[in-house]
Amino acid sequence: MLQLTQDLLDQIQGIAIAAGEAILTVYQRDFVVEQKDDESPLTEADLAAHHLILAELNKLTPHVPVLSEEAADIPWSERQQWTEYWLVDPLDGTKEFIKRNGEFTVNIALIQQGEPVLGVIHAPVLDKTYAAAEGLGATRQQHGLTETIRVALTPASGEVVKVVGSRSHYSADIEDYLSRFPHHELIAVGSSLKFCLVAEGSAHLYPRFGPTMLWDTGAGHVIAKVAGAVVEYQGIANPAYHRENLKNPNFLVGT
Repeated sequence: MLQLTQDLLDQIQGIAIAAGEAILTVYQRDFVVEQKDDESPLTEADLAAHHLILAELNKLTPHVPVLSEEAADIPWSERQQWTEYWLVDPLDGTKEFIKRNGEFTVNIALIQQGEPVLGVIHAPVLDKTYAAAEGLGATRQQHGLTETIRVALTPASGEVVKVVGSRSHYSADIEDYLSRFPHHELIAVGSSLKFCLVAEGSAHLYPRFGPTMLWDTGAGHVIAKVAGAVVEYQGIANPAYHRENLKNPNFLVGT
């Protein structure tokens, strides 16, 4: 199994940044939006990032399989044998990409024995890269500066609870959840950046009531966890990233 080293984390960060550059070449011009079978949007930027990441990971760790959103039709009979694998969302937040609001990311995570242990989230338009690995800490890099990140303290009674939610998937369940906090502020943001806001201390909670897939959460899970957050999935004792069903249950990221 791969050793979790700073060198490995740096190389994955470099791959995510290169994928972000490939995405930006499409982002800065006109592009066609297609619909996948599940009616989610797909652009050439998704595919460009996917092919780049796949090629680079295969060069870096040829013996480690890759599960990517854009190549997820790998049967469980094969995945069941994996003890470790790369989990990739080449362009998380395609809807935000199409809206051109900059709130989309490249997500790469390493899963070992069903647990996310290393993760990188790169937001190319925002020039932010979050990275973490078990035993190595969690960082945010922006404009060439890298700093360690840590979750915020749990707010005392009566203080404002900062809750981060989806910009594209706001629901009645979120409204019901927020009602338990008399003093709260809702911060809307797209893609896996919601995990990052909790990890860096900009928000206290990220409740998710709605569909997500393994590749949506793997990198964010480890970044938030290493930064000190607790990530709880409804009905699952552990994250269980080694399972047949690629869909996640509801979950809560908190301090």
